[in-house]
Amino acid sequence: MEQHLITIDLDGTTLNNESKVSLLTIQTLRLLDRMGHMVCIVTGRPFRNSKDIYYQIGLQSPMVNFNGALCHFPDKAEWLGHYHNELDKELAFDLFSRQDELGIDMLTVEGKDRLFSSTLNIPDSPFYPKDRAKIELLSRRSLTENPTALAIFCPEEKQALVRDRVLEHYGDQVSIRTWGGILPLLEIVSVGINKAVGVKRIADFYHIPRQKILAFGDENNDLEMLDYAGLGVAMANGTEEVKAIANDVTEYSNQADGLAKYLIKYFDLQAYLPQAFD
Repeated sequence: MEQHLITIDLDGTTLNNESKVSLLTIQTLRLLDRMGHMVCIVTGRPFRNSKDIYYQIGLQSPMVNFNGALCHFPDKAEWLGHYHNELDKELAFDLFSRQDELGIDMLTVEGKDRLFSSTLNIPDSPFYPKDRAKIELLSRRSLTENPTALAIFCPEEKQALVRDRVLEHYGDQVSIRTWGGILPLLEIVSVGINKAVGVKRIADFYHIPRQKILAFGDENNDLEMLDYAGLGVAMANGTEEVKAIANDVTEYSNQADGLAKYLIKYFDLQAYLPQAFD
């Protein structure tokens, strides 16, 4: 079979609701890799809290972090497809100074390898290090380089209002996506950046035609990626917006191995993984 590029979101797609990868999912993705297909993680997460999943699955491929702001090949710094789109650090300082005005409860700032926060009173979450010493308090003294992404935390019912306020002030500089997962937040990256930008870079680099791209996602930050792919697949647990733009929807949710079971049927892998539908 001709090589396919399979791009997978993490939270709500590859991961279950406990942020774990099931054994069946690992087996399926490894099998596809051995068959010559390219499986790539494309996530809003930074590399710091997605690299363990990358290595657990056993991938040997590029990955996309920060909703498309970073495209890289772990352990291959010389990979020529690499790009890194940054934000102006002054944007972070300006948002920091306007937290109350804009209705922001907490602001986090992500560099490629460092994490800053407007407060060290951070809720427990798999998105942030358990070792709070790894989180730096945001200040002009600590943040000296341009960051990759920002995250604004506010109650889910206030997200639309805060988003509009931020766009009113910075709309020519940023792209914003809402995320309603474990911790509702607004993700901010450079204007024009989304997951499809990273997928296109990988596909172009390896000369994989668009019609041979399968993309899987569940949230609104996956919209462009699913629309760009030859086959965009929404998870059964996905948002209505994602399902509306997708070419197909998985039969099962992320809690029931929806990604793995779809791939097993699509690539006719039942003989290799007979336990999948027991």
